[in-house]
Amino acid sequence: MTETYWPHPSLSDRVAGDPDRVAFLIPGYEYSAGRPLLHFARAVLMRHGWTTQEVWWPERPPQREGDDLDPWFDQLRAFVHAHLTRIIDAEKAPRILLVGKSMGTLAAGLAADRELPAIWQTPLLRDAGTVDALRRGTAPYLLVGGAADPVWDAGLARSLGRPFYEAPDADHGMETDDDPANSAEILRRATVAMDEFVAAVT
Repeated sequence: MTETYWPHPSLSDRVAGDPDRVAFLIPGYEYSAGRPLLHFARAVLMRHGWTTQEVWWPERPPQREGDDLDPWFDQLRAFVHAHLTRIIDAEKAPRILLVGKSMGTLAAGLAADRELPAIWQTPLLRDAGTVDALRRGTAPYLLVGGAADPVWDAGLARSLGRPFYEAPDADHGMETDDDPANSAEILRRATVAMDEFVAAVT
């Protein structure tokens, strides 16, 4: 039986850099590492000499049922942790960094438990488990979010005392409606924030 992955891989999923430093690019529900935020996170990491490894879900993640988000977030968290734990445990590099987008930010608990630095793109700050993990975390991390994203909370992000980039009017995709030039500028600024963060932890 042929294995299928979600979202579907297209290019090589590992780009070699320093073998002692590996960054995992953790996708969202349908947001692959080839899409802009994760693509430029990878470019930043490569610029600073990191090996990058894309993560692909081995099956479609659990689907939402009903209006209550909490049970779904818990299901997704268990799914993310189970798959990512296997991947991290198999990695031999002594230094690991995580970059997660949306659903991928549910790995914040793993980062806290293992004291791994991370970049969390559009983190699910309306999810109590994610917020608890961010509060527990001792390793450096960067938050990237949009003011118009319903799962972003600027006050909470500020209260964590960690660096964060907030884009005015940006939605969950870190874009603004009917203004592609502004969306590109948001991406540029997010990339600058990621570059500064990676430079500090490299």
